[in-house]
Amino acid sequence: MEFTTFLFYVFALILVVSGLKVVTSRNPVQSALFLVLAFFNAAAIWMLLEAEFLAIMLVLVYVGAVMVLFLFVVMMIDINLDELRRGFGKFIPLASTVGAIMIVEAALVLMRGYGATRAPVKAVSAPDVSNTKALGVALYTDYIFAFEVAGLILLVAVVAAVALTMRTRKDHKQTDPSQQVRVKKRDRVRLVSMPAEARQQSTGTDKPAAE
Repeated sequence: MEFTTFLFYVFALILVVSGLKVVTSRNPVQSALFLVLAFFNAAAIWMLLEAEFLAIMLVLVYVGAVMVLFLFVVMMIDINLDELRRGFGKFIPLASTVGAIMIVEAALVLMRGYGATRAPVKAVSAPDVSNTKALGVALYTDYIFAFEVAGLILLVAVVAAVALTMRTRKDHKQTDPSQQVRVKKRDRVRLVSMPAEARQQSTGTDKPAAE
């Protein structure tokens, strides 16, 4: 066995274990951290496949930006784990059916892809077209529709994350920006005239009313 093959199996094993921990971990923060580990191992596998651009983009975009946003959102919102686990068993049949359908569809796609006879793909020499340029040409020509759909899905995810953090809670004080910009000086500061000391006269001497 070659050393690169051994590295591939090691990275693939860690990737599968990390993916399982993402969906089985009870703590949302731990799930997000296991997802970061899964991204790193996927990037390492892409490096072995000489797809350096995809590996770097996975680390910079998903690990460096998207996962940091997910961690902030998970830590800011108040998730009641007991309420989420309540009634979990009644969703198992539906989830099992959906999972089985997805597995069958993926198997059909893989069987057709590996079983079909295709003409050999002409390799692009390095001096003519770089890896990044070839990926960009394929992405913005043949897969432009899938690229736009992925962008819309990410936009919906960002809007949903903002909506979760901006929800109104009874035990949390929130500021109204429209009220802040309309505030006046008299609303902030009020001058009250008060005597320096209250005195009363008794037995010919002045004594303070209260000490």
